[in-house]
Amino acid sequence: MFIVAVTILTILAGLGVQIAPLIAGAGIFGVAIGFGSQTLVKDVLSGVFYMMDDAFRVGEYIQSGSYKGTVESFSLRSVRLRHHRGPVYTVPFGELGAVQNMSRDWVIDKMIINITYDSDVDLARKLIKKIGQELAADPEFAADTMEPLKGQGIDSFGEYAIVLRIKLTTKAGTQFGIKRRALMMIKAAFAENGIKIAVPTVHVEGGGETAAAAHQASQTLKKSKAPLEAVRDTP
Repeated sequence: MFIVAVTILTILAGLGVQIAPLIAGAGIFGVAIGFGSQTLVKDVLSGVFYMMDDAFRVGEYIQSGSYKGTVESFSLRSVRLRHHRGPVYTVPFGELGAVQNMSRDWVIDKMIINITYDSDVDLARKLIKKIGQELAADPEFAADTMEPLKGQGIDSFGEYAIVLRIKLTTKAGTQFGIKRRALMMIKAAFAENGIKIAVPTVHVEGGGETAAAAHQASQTLKKSKAPLEAVRDTP
């Protein structure tokens, strides 16, 4: 190919054609092809290494940087990810980087629950353990539960709540349904046994002078509105 190109340029030069612009253009074109080939080679080689490492398979849910979704297919240089909200990402292998596979083996889902300071922590722990045993025995969830839901004790003392930490070990991809059922059962069990879920509250306190000032301000506001209401009632 090189000999053919040199021969053509020699003939053109013999015919009086200025070949300098052609050589310059060919050089720029070659550089562009070189950069493009470099990116292509990087994508292809990265894909080969991902396949050798068995990093992901079709049907698995993965995340890499800002990209995440279910693997629908992959080509020689890219992978197609279907986001759980619908969009499809086509990501070159060279841009993937570290891959987090969320569909392999098992997962540990950790949760926190805030209860009020006057609640019985020991009773809450026993209720959580009982719910974990019930879920593990439920035919709907038994096959996917690897370790029953259990409490890990007090995580911290918050500004308005005692923070309890619980965890659940399940097969990958099944934790969401089990977690939702567990939270529903915990809420119902806590309500039946007088354990209150803590939420932020604001208490406003004031002495007699503050209350009197508030009452006076309220009366003044009512008087200022009276003329306006009279005007509105006038046809």
